[in-house]
Amino acid sequence: MILEQYYLGCLAQASYLIADEESGEAAVVDPRRDVGIYLEAAEKAGLTIRHVLLTHFHADFLAGHLELREKTGARIHLGTGALAEYEFDEMRDGETLSLGRVELRFLSTPGHTPESTSIVVTDTQAVPNEPHAVLTGDTLFIGDVGRPDLMASVGLSSEELAGMMYDSLHQKLMTLPDETLVYPGHGAGSMCGKNLSTDTVSTIGAQRATNYAVQPMPKEDFVGILTANQPMAPAYFPFDAERNRSEHPVLEDVLETAVRPLSADEVARAQVDGAQLLDCRDAELFARGHWRDSINIGLDGKYATWAGTVLEEDRSIVVVADPGMEHEAALRLGRIGFDRVVGYLDGGFETTPEDRRTNHRRIEVDELRRRLADVPATLVVDVRQPGEWEAGHIEGARHAPLVRIAEWIDELPKDRPIVCICKSGYRSSSAASLLLRAGYDDVVDVRSGMDAWSGVEACPA
Repeated sequence: MILEQYYLGCLAQASYLIADEESGEAAVVDPRRDVGIYLEAAEKAGLTIRHVLLTHFHADFLAGHLELREKTGARIHLGTGALAEYEFDEMRDGETLSLGRVELRFLSTPGHTPESTSIVVTDTQAVPNEPHAVLTGDTLFIGDVGRPDLMASVGLSSEELAGMMYDSLHQKLMTLPDETLVYPGHGAGSMCGKNLSTDTVSTIGAQRATNYAVQPMPKEDFVGILTANQPMAPAYFPFDAERNRSEHPVLEDVLETAVRPLSADEVARAQVDGAQLLDCRDAELFARGHWRDSINIGLDGKYATWAGTVLEEDRSIVVVADPGMEHEAALRLGRIGFDRVVGYLDGGFETTPEDRRTNHRRIEVDELRRRLADVPATLVVDVRQPGEWEAGHIEGARHAPLVRIAEWIDELPKDRPIVCICKSGYRSSSAASLLLRAGYDDVVDVRSGMDAWSGVEACPA
């Protein structure tokens, strides 16, 4: 039996290749959209990918099921009750799929979403009566379980889905043997849960002993715990969940248009026509100089997640990148289904005309302290998540999470100096660029954020 995990750090997302080496039959579970990694692995091992399985309709990334279908002819499999535009086989509770001697048994485990499914993997030749592993998707994580609020809009409340999650855990997953390996869909950094471990594999027994969410407790207590204090979800999550149900262009075709050089004049015309200019360079370079009204989301951070948060999915995008990084920038947007990239600024920022150039200041925390003392009108805008804010913030700051920027960006005063701050300076640069684009003139951000401020004047919530 072959069971390989592929972990994509920038999205904290795990996918899997499962195969029977003897028969050469293989399946891919929850593939990312750039599927070359699975095709190369299959070719190297002499495998044929015949099946592609989604544990649920993912909200945080666009899966590669259509890409694998096109490249290999693989059958798509979805969970019980799933509805999609493309042809698929429904994985009903208790049904099995055989890859030679490897058996995949499907457990309907709703809770994160109504159609969520877990996959029990057994090597019927080596240990025929004992499962080797379970692929839990976004139902059971290492240290946590999937959040129940992302699909509340489908007619089920968060409380109802949390109740389903309780049953899925205690009636299905936690009945597996302690030795069963647990392979989740995400790790630390994902917004699909609130307490995910940095580990990417565990066992049922270890989770039984250490995971707060699977400890014995009444269902009503579990529902209360699970529905409280979830992180704010990025705005693109419903968009991606719907796109994963739809028939849509494959990534290879999308990138043919996206990775196209544009002259400065062409970029200027695209901007006039409503295109969003996405500058994915480092925040320091962006501050020193950038194309006027461009948005900074650096490739060195959670680029796709924050691009999906602050960009509008129905507007075209022009990329400004360090030369040679244009394909990476477009590819990572494609992983979340932001396919309206029309090209990139040929030659990068250096080709920006002088009349289109501008810059903004980044300051250190020492200067922020001086400003707060000397310029009482200074408004600190803290763009971190609620949990970060509650753990400690600057007295007098306004909490305005970047993940909800569309709700507050027009409410800030334009007659006061604004200082944006986050944890480390990554999100604050994005926030500052968005405020500048919205017409705020006196905006700076803090270079090292609350990491540098910590212990100076942190204000416990």
